[in-house]
Amino acid sequence: MNEAALGFRVKSGWAMVVLLSGASSPPRVIDRRRVDLSDPAVPDSAQPFHAGLDLPKTAGAKAVARLVECVERSSERAIAKLIKHYRTGGYRIVGAGIVVGSTVDPQTIRNDHIRAHAEEGRLFRVVIENALKLSRLKSSVTREKDSMSEGTKALGISERKLRAELTTMGKAVEGSWRAEEKAATIAAWMELTRRSRRRIQT
Repeated sequence: MNEAALGFRVKSGWAMVVLLSGASSPPRVIDRRRVDLSDPAVPDSAQPFHAGLDLPKTAGAKAVARLVECVERSSERAIAKLIKHYRTGGYRIVGAGIVVGSTVDPQTIRNDHIRAHAEEGRLFRVVIENALKLSRLKSSVTREKDSMSEGTKALGISERKLRAELTTMGKAVEGSWRAEEKAATIAAWMELTRRSRRRIQT
């Protein structure tokens, strides 16, 4: 089977996913797609903590708990289906990189609205991590604002070279090639590189 790595750029209710494979530099983009982490039939599940802001405290807590459970079920099912699809297609996934907007502890934020954003950011990161664990895959987390600098260190190339490689990789992909795809690609590429280095060391 071909070794491959996954990259996720987490958003509220969904994630951009990129699958990379190949020993060449840069590796090939095998697939790029949006994956729902919430239930499209339950619109509030895309922002579960916001849904409870305007409700009385007890009712709000119950609503949030119900929506979080919905997110957990939806994301677990979606990611399991995705990984099965890739494995059936002949790819052995060696790891996954997860790119997030922030890693701040929501409890340190006083503003309710901003805290709800932080809670949702953490939730959608954690459900991906948990879903990957169920498939026996290890993952690492990087903030988007750090992805370029972390990528240059992990890959051993300059920022200019990394940006050029990302542009080249994007030309092989049909449709848009935005910041979400690029961040997910860096994360997956770092995982492939780490795997390669561990194999050499052993």
